[in-house]
Amino acid sequence: MVAFDKCETRPAHIDAILNGLDRYNPETTTIFQDYVTQQCEERTFDCYANLALLKLYQFNPHLLQPDTVTNVLVKALTVFPSPAFSLCLALLPPHTQPFPTTSEAKAASQTSDFVESVQKLSHLSTLLESAQYTQFWSTLNSDDLYADLTADVAGFEELIRIRIAVEVGKAFRTVKAESLEQWLDIRGREALEKFVTEVCAWKVDGALVQVPANKENEARSEVKSERVGIEQFGRVIRRGFELPV
Repeated sequence: MVAFDKCETRPAHIDAILNGLDRYNPETTTIFQDYVTQQCEERTFDCYANLALLKLYQFNPHLLQPDTVTNVLVKALTVFPSPAFSLCLALLPPHTQPFPTTSEAKAASQTSDFVESVQKLSHLSTLLESAQYTQFWSTLNSDDLYADLTADVAGFEELIRIRIAVEVGKAFRTVKAESLEQWLDIRGREALEKFVTEVCAWKVDGALVQVPANKENEARSEVKSERVGIEQFGRVIRRGFELPV
C-alpha cells in the first residue's frame, strides 16, 4: 500500500514545502492553490498537499478561496472509496458541515452559496460511498450547480466511471449489461461495450458482462477446523458431578 503522504506526480517544490516549516507559512497558500489547479488539469490527486492547504485555511480563514476548496472536494470524489473526502471535509469550518448543530451554523448554511456547494458535494460522496450509483448520476444531472462545481476538474465523469467500475469488479463476476449502463451512466450497448472492453478489459456476453476473477471477487471455500481436547472440558464435567450445597 502506498504511504498516505506520498504522490508520484508531486513536484519537487511542493514536496520541499510539505517536508519543511513552510507548510505552516500562510504565504504558501497561493502555491498550494496553483497546485490544486494543476491537479484538476492533469487528472492527478495529491491528498496530503490538499490537506495541508485546507489546514492553512483553517488557521487563516481570511485566505480561504471557496472555488479552490470545492475543487479539492471534487477531486477527492474521484478517488472514492478512499477516506480523502471525509478528511478534507473535516478541515472545513463547522458551519459548512452537512449537518450543522448550532443555530449559528444553521443560519450560515442557509445564506451561503459556498456552504450549499460543500453540502451538495457531501451528498454526492454519500451516494458513492453507499454504492447508490444510479442515484449518484441522476443527482449529478439534476442541478446545473453540479455542472459548475465539476467544470474545473478535467475528466471528472470518466474518473468516476473508472472508480465505479473498480468497485463493481471487486463484487461481481457477472453483471447485467442493463444494470451496468445505469451504474456507469452510459447510454447504449455499443458505448458500454467499448468502455468495458477497452477500459476495464471485461467481456460482453449477450445481455451479461463477464468480469475476470480477481482476489476480491473470486469465490473461495474456507475450511475451519478446531481441535478441542477433553481436558479442556474437565472443569465443566467435574461440576456436573458435584452435589449441590
